[in-house]
Amino acid sequence: MQVQAYTKHARMSPRKVREITRSIQGRNAAEAVEILKFIPRKSARLVSKTLQSAIANAENNNNLSGDSLTIESAIVEDGPVFKRFRPASRGSAHPYKKSTSHIRIVLSDNA
Repeated sequence: MQVQAYTKHARMSPRKVREITRSIQGRNAAEAVEILKFIPRKSARLVSKTLQSAIANAENNNNLSGDSLTIESAIVEDGPVFKRFRPASRGSAHPYKKSTSHIRIVLSDNA
């Protein structure tokens, strides 16, 4: 059985979040939560929150044990991009983009 959790519109670049999700794919869910606790990055906190939500979904909605869950996939997709402008010299403006991402974590039981 598969259980999943989403975090949408997370204010973090997808590239930065993908670096973290690569390190937890295929691992035991409880082990991955412990690994994420010691990574000092904002993206690790976002992924940890999504992972804990997926574990809670499995325990509360599907009566699965949290110890037997493994991370089948941790996918990070591009979200909408906020386009902003910064004032520059001579009355001009320089554009920049604020990226967002959608984080999806799919857990499966070993049975």
